[in-house]
Amino acid sequence: MAETTRRGPYFCGIDAAMDVISGKWKVLILWELHHHGVRRFAELRRGLPGVSEKMLIQHLRQMEEDGLIRRKVYPEVPPKVEYTLTEDGSSLNAALESLGDWGTARIRRIGAGKVTL
Repeated sequence: MAETTRRGPYFCGIDAAMDVISGKWKVLILWELHHHGVRRFAELRRGLPGVSEKMLIQHLRQMEEDGLIRRKVYPEVPPKVEYTLTEDGSSLNAALESLGDWGTARIRRIGAGKVTL
């Protein structure tokens, strides 16, 4: 696989952070792994209704390249692959916590519905 890790230059720290979390699903993948720990591909896909297989694969590859998640492949047939957060992924998730709090307050404020699984 070609090296596509983003390495700047950046305007500021927010620019660098947004570089690795851009895309609709990356932050939700971080949340899913934080709240459920080790997840297999199918479990991630079920936990993120609406994500296509292609988009999930693409985001997982980018997040692995950026050092946010760890992908462990077991030498079995059929193949077994598990995803977990790295230390960088956990720290990014912690940094996003206040953004999640803001979003939760907004959901209540505007009376929006919340997706239930």
